[in-house]
Amino acid sequence: MANNNENKVMSAKEAISRFVVDGEQLIIGNYTVGTCVELIYEICRQGKKGFTLYSQSGILDVDVLVTAGCVDRLVSTYVLRSGGKTGGGAVERALQAGTLEIEDYTNFNYNARLVAGMHGFSFMPVFEGVMATDLFKKRAFMGEDKYRVITCPYTGKEILTVPAANPDTCIIHVQRADKYGNAQYWGSMGSVAAAALCSKKIIVTCEEIVEHDVVRASPHFTIIPAFRVSAVVEVPWGAHPTEVLGYYNQDRFFYGMFMKANATADGAKAWMNEWVYDCVDREAYLDHYAERFGMGMLDRIRAKAFYSAPANYGSAFTSSWDEEGRERSMGLTLDELEETLEERGMFYE
Repeated sequence: MANNNENKVMSAKEAISRFVVDGEQLIIGNYTVGTCVELIYEICRQGKKGFTLYSQSGILDVDVLVTAGCVDRLVSTYVLRSGGKTGGGAVERALQAGTLEIEDYTNFNYNARLVAGMHGFSFMPVFEGVMATDLFKKRAFMGEDKYRVITCPYTGKEILTVPAANPDTCIIHVQRADKYGNAQYWGSMGSVAAAALCSKKIIVTCEEIVEHDVVRASPHFTIIPAFRVSAVVEVPWGAHPTEVLGYYNQDRFFYGMFMKANATADGAKAWMNEWVYDCVDREAYLDHYAERFGMGMLDRIRAKAFYSAPANYGSAFTSSWDEEGRERSMGLTLDELEETLEERGMFYE
């Protein structure tokens, strides 16, 4: 566990170098929106490899990691294989080439694995209807551990279960965080919190790092507490071309450009060279984007302000002890309280 009061701010390069290890289980925490794109690019730049990758919904993110040769095994519910077997992207090509193995789950079953891992359970019951499908019947690298059927100790009924997921590292992008790693996220939640909290290490990128008082004033937005976070990285536009609520919309033009390039191995390689390897960081990426298309393209997708109503978190006081160190209901100091309890035979060392 990380320290709750430690400044964990660092660059994406340092965070990936320190906390992402070849061959481990890696999970992309974001689900369809606000994806941790800069962390994914940095993993590719550093040539990390051998991952068992968890991704609930892989589009650009999974294809990029597969193109870079980072992924050996994939656990997912959905991967955009645009064009099917004849015109699919990097994932489809890797499956056909035999360089990638995949275990396919339903959204519910995938989430059940994360929730089990988050709460410290070893498995989670799921609906048995999936037993009639190939999701249950077809097994890849997980074999018998993909699903198991057990007998309920209370009813004797057969119950279908999935194993808990506890990936080594979660990479995730949020709207804001403080320097300690308290990560705040709002909008479409999906499996975002569970993906982070079931993992052993968490690397957070955010649109902005804010003062701790901002976090304290809006605790309901904090989905990851500081003591669980290994590194926090401030990366404006760090999820582009995906969208981040309150900051920017999806860049549909750029997505289209990626989809076209990703249709062929040569196109995907050229795209990776231009947008990942030749851009040393997100700042260089944005500079290159501005050179190619102009900043007006990004300005058009910047979010217009639409604030929620403030919530009143005020109280009469925040401690049972007043400013003079006296318990508010009895008016006694701690020493006086202990003396009173001892006199009445109620004090125990």
